[in-house]
Amino acid sequence: MREEKQRARHRQIADAAYALLARDGYKATSMLGIARQAAASNETLYRWYGNKQGLFRTLVDDNAEDVRTLLQDRISADSDPLEALAEVAPLLLRLVTGERAVALNRAAAADVHDTATLGQTIAARGRDTIVPLIGGLMARLRQSGALARGEPPEIAEVFVNLLIGDMQIRRVIGVIDPPDIAASKQRAERAISLLLRLYGPEPASPGS
Repeated sequence: MREEKQRARHRQIADAAYALLARDGYKATSMLGIARQAAASNETLYRWYGNKQGLFRTLVDDNAEDVRTLLQDRISADSDPLEALAEVAPLLLRLVTGERAVALNRAAAADVHDTATLGQTIAARGRDTIVPLIGGLMARLRQSGALARGEPPEIAEVFVNLLIGDMQIRRVIGVIDPPDIAASKQRAERAISLLLRLYGPEPASPGS
């Protein structure tokens, strides 16, 4: 019961931090402001997170775990790997260009000349979360014959680049809106098509 109450309290603090981050930006968001927004004590925030960077690193970890769970739930060992990729890809695109991911990346950019720790955490957790999951799908696609060459980790890196490209950074700097479901699906289909052209079996020659 105590752990459940603490998890609920953490969610309230996270919601408060995201709200202030969206309204005021990272630099102007303080531990005291978050505590007031969450109706929590400043002492509790410092005891749980250490400092503002610690709190936001926790948000990065939580967001990465949410992404991993959502993607993993759509990848099962007995599913068709190409169908799974077609389902996972648009979801992944929406997650990495969503409001929370964008807010955390903006915070990391603002932290560059302070502690420069948030960007490192995002880079590590993003790679650790996404690439192994996609790499597992690529390994299954290689086993099925849908992909004929390349190592799964390399193919996963290429696919993530094809799928996301510069969309996340363009979201972070505020020049595009988040893609809707239809746009995400269309971009995912394009990325999968390009991947199959790069790594799929060579087309049979005439007369073979």
